[in-house]
Amino acid sequence: MKKQNKEVYTFQSEVKQLLHLMIHSLYSNKEIFLRELISNASDAIDKLRFESISSPRLYEDDSTMKIQISINKAQKTLIISDNGIGMTKQDTIDNLGTIAKSGTKSFLQSLEKEKNKKNELIGEFGVGFYSLFIVSEKVYVRTRYAGTKPEEGTLWESSGEGEYNITNITKKTRGTEITLFLKKKEEDFLEIWKIKNIISKYSDHITVPVNIQNYDEKNKTYFWEQINKAKALWTLNKSSITEDEYKKFYKHLTNDQHEPLIWSHNRVEGTQEYISLLYLPKKAAWDIWNRENKHGLKLYVKRVFIMDNSQKFLPNYLRFIRGLIDSSDLPLNISREILQDNSITNNIKKSLTKRSLKMLETLSKNSNKKYHTFWNQFGLILKEGPAEDSENLSKITNLLRFTSIKNNSSEQTLSLKEYVSNMNEKQEKIYYITADSYISAKNSPHLELFKKNNIDVLLLSDRIDEWMMNYLVEFEGKKFQSISKEDTSLNQLTEEKKIKNNELSKEMINFLKKVKNLLGNKVKDVRLTYRLTETPCVLLSDSNEMTTQMAKLFSAAGQSIPELKYIFEINPKHLLIKKICLINNEIEFEEWIKLLLDQAFLAEKGNLENPHKFISRMNKLLLK
Repeated sequence: MKKQNKEVYTFQSEVKQLLHLMIHSLYSNKEIFLRELISNASDAIDKLRFESISSPRLYEDDSTMKIQISINKAQKTLIISDNGIGMTKQDTIDNLGTIAKSGTKSFLQSLEKEKNKKNELIGEFGVGFYSLFIVSEKVYVRTRYAGTKPEEGTLWESSGEGEYNITNITKKTRGTEITLFLKKKEEDFLEIWKIKNIISKYSDHITVPVNIQNYDEKNKTYFWEQINKAKALWTLNKSSITEDEYKKFYKHLTNDQHEPLIWSHNRVEGTQEYISLLYLPKKAAWDIWNRENKHGLKLYVKRVFIMDNSQKFLPNYLRFIRGLIDSSDLPLNISREILQDNSITNNIKKSLTKRSLKMLETLSKNSNKKYHTFWNQFGLILKEGPAEDSENLSKITNLLRFTSIKNNSSEQTLSLKEYVSNMNEKQEKIYYITADSYISAKNSPHLELFKKNNIDVLLLSDRIDEWMMNYLVEFEGKKFQSISKEDTSLNQLTEEKKIKNNELSKEMINFLKKVKNLLGNKVKDVRLTYRLTETPCVLLSDSNEMTTQMAKLFSAAGQSIPELKYIFEINPKHLLIKKICLINNEIEFEEWIKLLLDQAFLAEKGNLENPHKFISRMNKLLLK
């Protein structure tokens, strides 16, 4: 190989931080560097297979794919090579010298939070290449992009200390060869048995043969020995695959160090033929809420890797599902445009959606503990389902979990089936309340009637809950009812009939008229209620109007909302109300009523337009 034109580059600042960390801090489980390099080599071969569908010349008369590992104990070097797609000079600079798409910044931030899980995070954040500096004092990367001339090769050199060199070289074969000059204390990685163990542990199911150079003492010759099985696990019969093999394959597929909660392996034959292998992770990916980062299944066509993160086979509310699909019906040269409008794709998506929901249903029935783990990680995402997927609304609703008054905990463990089975005999609806927080929901004055009558109420405090409830109309024939909205069906549980029977005192009738005149159009109506037990007054939304929580959501999204007019309900049994009834001073009476209205607004909305005025009014009345 000829060298020429050496150029010196400086690593991007965040990569410098990362390299320093790799070299000086990450010492546990050092073997992960080999897992990452094998994974990268496998990806490079997958990319070549895909690109060569339209450009067969990229094979350069060699279509046999392989990853090779050789050891030189004299020079203390470990060499990993592949004959995949390779890199151009610019690719080398972009991929090995800058942050690019590696997520290095997020990785560094997460290390502060996950100090005891450093090596686990490496794979998750795609910064695996740099892990080789844990064991290496110097690294050479020789690479050439498939289909280019031999003299268009590139040599990348670095000691991981802030700079790297780029040199133009001649490389006869396509692909990438990485030479690790191992640190003195890392020489155990020069033992063939150790390399075999690591490959078997992490890379057994990579579909490319991983060969190691061995020496035959008898014949005094070198030979290549295959280490891994190199079979596509998903194509094997389910009965021949062990649980441990499924778990190992998941870790290889996703770079997730946690074992999956459950998986579903299925082969479909007939009008459409495809294999799916779906996994439910134990922990959410670090970027699952980042809309710029794509999530989805790996797509294979006739075992040829086509693309990562194909989002067309599962709805967005199931984006936490990991896995792959291997189709026999899609064309090998499929493009993203074809995927967007393809009846086969749509049919597969419907089938995989049902299979994913069935997998969740199985988990919920078989293991409360595991399902609780799932819900804590992905419950917020599943709550997007009712708005997105009306076809599977019933299945999704059964999978939802809530907390309630009777739960007496913020943990969302209650299913709607459990709620309905424990309903009060007189209860006609499923009652719920939405609020900014669990504490706020739990202490809402709207709950007083329900606590008194031993009626359970769902406490919803996630931001998405109000939106979700717009799409949940009923469950098992029971309609959902927000208790912060007007509901005449509750009258049978209260003493509301007293109002209709005109059994109010003259003082209370006059009091009600005075309050209505005083507040005018500040509220939609003023009326008495017997639904409260400890609170003097409360605000209620009209049954046809937007709730307070929905208004907050629209406002937070920058959308204009109509002015909300509330029904002001007053508890005639409350001692404070009885006392105010007796006040003859018009100014003092007005101050008390405005104070009560502000209190009700504070309880309902969590804030006031003019808190200073409220405090001033309260202080004046306290002094009296």
